[in-house]
Amino acid sequence: MTKETETTRLIAWSNEMRAVHQRLREALRATRAAVRPDGVDPATSRDLLLFCHGFCIALTGHHQGEDHLLFPAIAEAHPELRPVLRKLEDDHVQIGVLLESLGAAVDRTDPPDRIESHLEGIEAIMESHFQYEERQLLVILDVLDLRVNPQEVFGPL
Repeated sequence: MTKETETTRLIAWSNEMRAVHQRLREALRATRAAVRPDGVDPATSRDLLLFCHGFCIALTGHHQGEDHLLFPAIAEAHPELRPVLRKLEDDHVQIGVLLESLGAAVDRTDPPDRIESHLEGIEAIMESHFQYEERQLLVILDVLDLRVNPQEVFGPL
């Protein structure tokens, strides 16, 4: 492998994180668009159920991959970042609780304004989390030597 190829492979981790974060933002926007302000009819309710569960699965998979593969690799290479990684893992737990609440609201067919409220809360925490994660980790990801499939690290989206 040439030096240029090696550098490209290493930089791809930071690019992949940015790209996955953007796809998750787009998935959340699509989910929010599935919520009708004038009520949910049965057909829309099925669409909303699919959007919400798909978004929840994608975001959960993203966080699980980070917790199990990415963060341990970073902690090993950069032990000084362990407090940052703990904060990010705590965010993952908090977001997971919010996702469970959203899923329960959708399963109960809560009114659109209540579902929108769940989505607004998730969006606020998710965006804050993504921005913090990128500020703290992108430089590290540029040089991290992690030899696994990016989908295992960043989830199915």
